[in-house]
Parts: sequence; structure tokens; C-alpha cells
Amino acid sequence: MDASLQTLEHAQRTAIDLAIQFGPRLMVALLILVAGFFVGRWVGKMTDALLLKIQLELTLRQLLIRMVRILVMGLFIIMALQNLGVQLLPLLAGLGVAGAGIALAMQGVLGNLAAGLTIIFTRPFLVGEYISIADEEGTVESIKLFNTVLSHPDHSRVVIPNRKIAGEILHNYGTLRQLDVRVNVSYDTDIARALETIRSVLATQATLLADPEPVIRVMALGDSSVQIAVRPWTTVEDFNTASGEVTRAVLETFRDCGIQIALPQREVRLLGTP
Repeated sequence: MDASLQTLEHAQRTAIDLAIQFGPRLMVALLILVAGFFVGRWVGKMTDALLLKIQLELTLRQLLIRMVRILVMGLFIIMALQNLGVQLLPLLAGLGVAGAGIALAMQGVLGNLAAGLTIIFTRPFLVGEYISIADEEGTVESIKLFNTVLSHPDHSRVVIPNRKIAGEILHNYGTLRQLDVRVNVSYDTDIARALETIRSVLATQATLLADPEPVIRVMALGDSSVQIAVRPWTTVEDFNTASGEVTRAVLETFRDCGIQIALPQREVRLLGTP
């Protein structure tokens, strides 16, 4: 019983001695970390304001701000460790060995990170542009270090790992898209009149753009119809709406003007009948 009490008293004295010896250092280290947090935020805001003046792209600006904050916080962490009397050289050596093992275990994650940095600095696409890649397409919602998020026309979100993007064939539509509406008219139709009618219809559509100029031309001569390609330009946001509106407007205008939209036809001849 006396031995247990002596052990407890010894532990209490040791704890008190450690608190007296390291308590002030620990408090100062915590204050240094708190100060580093606020200084990092302040430096980040100053960096953001500076980068805004030079009109740097959003994704690259966010990356640089994050790196500045991490750098500032890292400096304050080093100061806190030095205040606690931690030897940094052995610590850095241990972190290097541990980092090598972690890198081997996280090759996929590091691959996404390297690809994300490549995308951010080479800028094959920007936030707000419409792209098609890896059998997926959509408007770029955000470009992160590990993945890229696309907003799909059906209001869903597609998250693509960056390593699936780097090195792949990318179709970047930008902020504009071209409709591909095809109209079949009969061979008896006045083609010049039909083309002019389509042009007047496109001029009345609010979702279409006058510049670039829409493409309207005879596409092909089918078995029973003349195919006219109607390819006006619109914004990415209006693409789905504009396609339906243009098709409906052309149909209604052709009906009003008496322009016949061709239907599939077959001519059958009977041989050997009286």
C-alpha cells in the first residue's frame, strides 16, 4: 500500500515538474500556432487582392492563395517546435523516410495531384467552359488538385479524377455551342425560299447568337428529300432549350408558308401485270 502511494506521489511530482518546465513553452507554442492561423488568413487575403488586380484565372489564384497560407502556417509551426526545444534535423529526416513510404502507398492520389497541377498551370480548359472527355461531358464547375467536377445538363454532377484527364483527347467547346438541326424538304420545294425562311426564323430566336453567323446549307440529297443543315450558335446554358425552340419554330413556319417537309416515300412498280 505504501509502495503504491509512493508511486502515485512520484507521478504527481513528475507531472508538476513537467508542467512547470514545459507548461509556459507549450502555452507560447499554442499562441504561436494561433497567431500563425490568423497571419496566414491575412496574408492570403492580401495575396488574393494582389492577384485580382492582375486578373489571374480563378483556379490558379485559389491554388496560389492556398500555397501561401500553407507556407506561412509552416513557418509558424517551425517556430512553435523550436520554442518547445524539438530538434528539427532528426524530425525532418524521419519525415523524409515516412514520406517515401507514404508516396509508394498513395501512387494513385499523387498521380491525381500531379495531373491536377498540370491542368491548373497548362489550362486546357477553364471554369465555366463546356468540355467532353473520358466519355463524359458537361460544364466545368470546379478544378481541384485531385479531381475536376462537371455539371451535367440533367442537373447531376460528374467527378472525374485528374489522372483520367491529363494526356487524354479533350474536346473543349468553350462557352458557346453549335446546334445541329436537320430539316428534310421535298424535291419540289423552292430551296432558296426554304433557306431564306429558315434564316428569318433564326433571327427571331432570342436564345441564338447573331455572331458567329449561323450555318444554313443543303446537306445531302436523300432518296425522297433534300436535307438542309441548320447550325446556329448559342450559349452553353441555352443549348438544350434552343434546340427544341428552333425545331418547333421551323416546323410551324414551314406549315404557315406551305413548305412541305418530306416524308419517307417508296415507289413500287408491278411488273408482268396486264
